[in-house]
Amino acid sequence: MENKRSKRKWLIGIVGIVILAGAVLRWVVLQPYLIPSSSMEPGLAPGDHILVNRLSYRLWSPNRGDVVVFAFPKDIKRTFVKRVIAVEGEKVELKDNKVFVNESPIQEPYVKKGDYPPYGPEVVPAGKVFVLGDNRRESEDSREWGLLPKDYLLGKAWLVYYPFQRFRFISKTS
Repeated sequence: MENKRSKRKWLIGIVGIVILAGAVLRWVVLQPYLIPSSSMEPGLAPGDHILVNRLSYRLWSPNRGDVVVFAFPKDIKRTFVKRVIAVEGEKVELKDNKVFVNESPIQEPYVKKGDYPPYGPEVVPAGKVFVLGDNRRESEDSREWGLLPKDYLLGKAWLVYYPFQRFRFISKTS
């Protein structure tokens, strides 16, 4: 009888630790977000559910091509998802429906084709990044509200987990 109670206490303790670890992981490291708009099509579609690594920019700097979630500079209660196009010290310019960083065109296989207006050139100062949506015609981004302070970054998009047929890891080329 005593042995059964001891096993039950251990089992309850282990289950409690697993639940607590899951909650910590969920709120400290991985955070779910819903894609509400078409600004990141074709890679991320409205209704996609993604997981975001919230530790990534506490430990590392953002890199060109990262898909990021951030507090919207005009209303920090809102969150946006965009792609980092240029980082500190880089010169960014949009012309002829291409993006140039340091005067060289960058390859963007993830962009939804279409016309978009020119921008820049502008050098990204320390502490900021230049972000764009992959669907340039439908995206409110750095072209409209300016460079994004790195302090507003909430995390790096890591995984599309729902709908299941779109399940995949998010990369710099998708």
